[in-house]
Amino acid sequence: MEKYISVKELEETALTLLPIGARDYYKSGATDEQTLAENKKAFQRLRIRPKCLVGVNNCCLRTRVLGNEVSMPIGISPTAMQRMAHPEGEIANARAAAAENTIFTLSTIATSSIEEIAEAVPQGIKWFQLYIYKNKEVTKNLVLRAEKAGFKAIALTVDTPLFGLRRADIRNKFTLPQHLRLANFDGHLSTKIRGANDGSGLNEYVHNLFDKSLTWDEVKWLKSITKLPIIAKGVLRGDDAVKAVEAGCSAILVSNHGARQLDGVPATIEALPEIVEAVKKYNVEVYLDGGVSTGTDVYKALALGAKMVFVGRPALWGLTIGGQAGVQRMLNILRTELEYALQIAGTPTIADITRDMVRHESAYSKL
Repeated sequence: MEKYISVKELEETALTLLPIGARDYYKSGATDEQTLAENKKAFQRLRIRPKCLVGVNNCCLRTRVLGNEVSMPIGISPTAMQRMAHPEGEIANARAAAAENTIFTLSTIATSSIEEIAEAVPQGIKWFQLYIYKNKEVTKNLVLRAEKAGFKAIALTVDTPLFGLRRADIRNKFTLPQHLRLANFDGHLSTKIRGANDGSGLNEYVHNLFDKSLTWDEVKWLKSITKLPIIAKGVLRGDDAVKAVEAGCSAILVSNHGARQLDGVPATIEALPEIVEAVKKYNVEVYLDGGVSTGTDVYKALALGAKMVFVGRPALWGLTIGGQAGVQRMLNILRTELEYALQIAGTPTIADITRDMVRHESAYSKL
């Protein structure tokens, strides 16, 4: 794995190894994929402003997230159906996160169950990403299982009344491979992503089972059934962030679902400052995912107010190539790049990274 020295190299190799259905499912975005590209380009429009001669002997990436200490402010986002990438799927990904002492988030529509992850990684910091189903008992059961299994938080996805139009999945008539199942469910809920006649089987699954009538009241309902902190995942507006907090959320995850929902929305790094500002008077943490592929991307997000940065696709690329070892390689690439960024920028600890460390490129284009 040492031959890979960037996340980009992991991605390029992984895309040559994956079967077309899984490859296109993992890498694609909504419709014209404008936001998919902007998620990365927006980071490139930000400039780091290094400080000189400040003394950087004691570089430290450690931080605390929802009360848990992690080795670095980089964790694993939820991504679905990871056994399409590697036979061990989510288990290998979770083991990698635990080995690196950071957070792993399990998707509702995973190919490894809540209980399998808990058994494989009893000591790791695990969050559970939640979709709310029309059948509230199904949803309640998922939450209670996650709490019983030692998961530390519920990441409630709030941007998905239905799944976005992903043309590659429609073209491929994407379905869950026959040898796999959605491991958190029994019966038809575990195998329903099968053989769509005229498009994506996943979109058909979501249309039939997800609840489109959801409001912020669902957060209050969740709080009535669990003691776990609730993270609102998928927020892109300051006013929505405030509504999430007022409904009882403990944190906000600024996310556009990997640019897979609605094309033309802001890149997450563009939306981040508005949300940080909107909730600054509340005692909540703000996180970010989307488009992160280098340690300097992480640095820029931290400077703009993110407490933690999560990566989804990069973990899939590492998983595809080498299972747990591949994901750990990805995490260590980002760790090393972030360590270098902190020291060269003159901010040896996470607490030293302040808003003035980053400026938009437009600040340097004035004649």
